[in-house]
Amino acid sequence: MDDLQKHISKLREDFTKGILNEADVNKDPALQFELWLQQAVESKINEVQAVHLSSVSLDGKPSSRIVYLREFQNNNYSFYTNYNSKKAQQLLKNPNAAFTFFWPDLERQIRMEGAVVKASTMQSDAYFNQRPYESKIGAWASEQSHLLRSRKELEEKVEELKKQYTPATIKRPEFWGGFILKANYYEFWQGRKSRLHDRICYELKNNSWNISRLAP
Repeated sequence: MDDLQKHISKLREDFTKGILNEADVNKDPALQFELWLQQAVESKINEVQAVHLSSVSLDGKPSSRIVYLREFQNNNYSFYTNYNSKKAQQLLKNPNAAFTFFWPDLERQIRMEGAVVKASTMQSDAYFNQRPYESKIGAWASEQSHLLRSRKELEEKVEELKKQYTPATIKRPEFWGGFILKANYYEFWQGRKSRLHDRICYELKNNSWNISRLAP
């Protein structure tokens, strides 16, 4: 344990792959996000759609987990989940949430903050319908965040559902669907040498975006 702690404490990485200036970023943070996302895709970043979602309970306790970004447009960012899960229940009671994308190969991070709303039935249906059959069955089978007696219990439920639903008949369960994060704050982080990173933030005020630089 001591050796491991010493190893971790000595890890250092100098960031040298890019710079970020206020004059160079797009005035629209949604377009700046799309630019960086496109560059991450072109760089073949693994799990580029993975985003760290943070939510907060009514008693002020934070929770974090990785979800997948599935749609985005005009500062709206969609992901999907079981509405009975811990994260969904927190978001339904306290809609304030935060996203963090981290792409270490590009030495970049993007933070977003905002409030979430449930996606429309039409949007959730459209996304569910294009999922693979096995993923559709999984959505029905998993009582997400609830206790399981064993792995076997889950696997048996999957087999029962496959007998009940065919690829042609399976529909989206009402307890499963989308959320949309409506971003009102962004921070684009570019790693720089000696920890003197570039941090450019956008804050929505009076329906316009204010752009500023933060100390690293």
